[in-house]
Amino acid sequence: MPASVRQHYELYPYPDYPLFASVRRRDTYANNLDALWSLFNGELAPAPSRRILIAGCGSFAPYPFALANPDIAITALDLSDKSLRRARLHCLLHGISGVDFVPGDLCDPGMTPGPYGFIDAYGVLHHLADPQAGLRALAARLGEGGILRVMVYSHYTRREEDSIRRALRLLQVRDPEQVRGMVRRSGKDSRLRGFFESSDEVASRSGLADALLHPQVTSYRIDPFLELVAESGLTPLRFAHHGALPEPEREIARIRALEAEKQAPGNFVLYLGRHSKGPCTGPHGVFRLNPCLATALATWRLGTLHLPGRLGHKNAALNGAERGFLRRFRNPVPAADLSPTELARAGDYADRLLLMHSRS
Repeated sequence: MPASVRQHYELYPYPDYPLFASVRRRDTYANNLDALWSLFNGELAPAPSRRILIAGCGSFAPYPFALANPDIAITALDLSDKSLRRARLHCLLHGISGVDFVPGDLCDPGMTPGPYGFIDAYGVLHHLADPQAGLRALAARLGEGGILRVMVYSHYTRREEDSIRRALRLLQVRDPEQVRGMVRRSGKDSRLRGFFESSDEVASRSGLADALLHPQVTSYRIDPFLELVAESGLTPLRFAHHGALPEPEREIARIRALEAEKQAPGNFVLYLGRHSKGPCTGPHGVFRLNPCLATALATWRLGTLHLPGRLGHKNAALNGAERGFLRRFRNPVPAADLSPTELARAGDYADRLLLMHSRS
């Protein structure tokens, strides 16, 4: 990892959420290891796979991952000491302990050896000098049946940011306040002002620096991204960016059609697997409630339950009847005990990670 990238995050830890910003456990349901393992392997994660690596964890991710997985060993790896200190402090302020914070480069094979059942590399590979080496290093740490989530910048989503970033680099602009000064002096129809008015990310100092002043950025079209994935030896399991179709082949075709029109669905989010067994389907096995939802569904309260969207789609608010249905699965329910209508309904909730469908 270039020293310039390490220095960037020492100056601008990212993201810079307030230390007292809290997350409800129910909103972390899509980070639960058993839910993900059930979706892609049709079973609960076995003991050797109950380990999570957050590679390039930044200043915040360890907190929601630990909240979602209180009984799982979690390692948070980052090259920035300042980001790790802030991530550790955020966890401590919210009563989270047990996360192992490790400073280092994810490309170093001696750091955080596997196997891990789940590795998260969200917004990381595109900041490496050699993304291919980085993905191979992460794949080497993944155990059998393991799952790796990656997010990389897509070319057509990032075109304006990348253009501005290159211009600022040529002008040797290196400080967020210099950029803000340029915006204040720019005309009302300038591209720079237009970008600032349309982007939420530049509202904060670290967000502006990450978007426009980062020293190492690669943006991908879908086919070069797929070539990167193929080199890792891992299998695409599911895209999870906004509007993604559940079958990877169909989503790839959709993205190619968008790119032919110089469009993109947003940055690419993809789950990859090593020898995944596939989901449990049909009237087999048992259904369980995602443990992150247990408290939220514990009482009969009026109104609806709102959960954040995951796996590429928004979740509709859960009304009383839907919450009542999900409560039935606080203890395992054999799929064979469900009517065809109930089985289809439970399968839909399992596909959205609200329930877990496993062979035993």
